[in-house]
Formats: sequence, structure tokens, C-alpha cells
Amino acid sequence: MAMSAGSSRGFTSEPNLTPMIDVLLVLLIIFMVIIPQGRKALEIQLPDPTPTPVAAPSSDQIVLEVQKDGTYLINKQPVPPGQAGLASMLHKTFDTRPDKIIFVKGDPAVKYQQVIEAIDIARGSIAGVVIGVTPKATQ
Repeated sequence: MAMSAGSSRGFTSEPNLTPMIDVLLVLLIIFMVIIPQGRKALEIQLPDPTPTPVAAPSSDQIVLEVQKDGTYLINKQPVPPGQAGLASMLHKTFDTRPDKIIFVKGDPAVKYQQVIEAIDIARGSIAGVVIGVTPKATQ
């Protein structure tokens, strides 16, 4: 509040409105910025409540599964242990194939790092590989 001494009756106090208006304008700007950000909607796609039966993968698809014990399966066939065994098996599988597409499934109990290592081995073993990662179906 400000005091003025210009009148003959003594001191009178008058409120200084300029700082109050500045504060109100700042609050108005803050609320104008914050409120639209709180109204953002999430884009989601819910699964169909009546799913259609999924067809078995065709015989020309190659599916690499990472098991929870660290072993690998290629189209349900066990792979020799170790990363070298996986690389050699991928070479054998893809040398005669014109398309280099592989799908990777990871067991829910497997660490993410093990799935990434399998993808890295597949990329290093096969030139021009296209990799699709799919979750393993829970039963």
C-alpha cells in the first residue's frame, strides 16, 4: 500500500493496484498454458473382445524364440548352445532364402537384454535382415 501526503487532512492510504494487476495477469497466463496441457487424451487401441483364432505361422516364416533359460529355438527346433551356435544356424537357414525376414519372440521371464542380444546376432549373421519382435503368447 502506498501513502500519500498531498492533502491538508493528513495522511491517507490508497492501495497501489499496479502490482496486483501484474500478479493477476501472470496467473492468468499460467492458467491459460497449464489447462490445455491437462486435457490431452491418450491414443489407444483396445484389442477386440472377441478375438479371431490366430492362424499358425506359415511354413516360410522363420521365428526365433528366446527361452527363459537362455536357449534359442528356430521354428521350434533347438539351436546349438551359445551365440556361435545361433549364428551358424541362422546362416544355414537363410543362405538359400531370397527374403531375409525373421520374427523374434521372447519369453515373458527373459530379460530384455537377452532378446536384444538375439536380435544383434541375427543382424550380424544375415545381411539385409528385417526383424519383427512379437510377444510370446501366454497360455
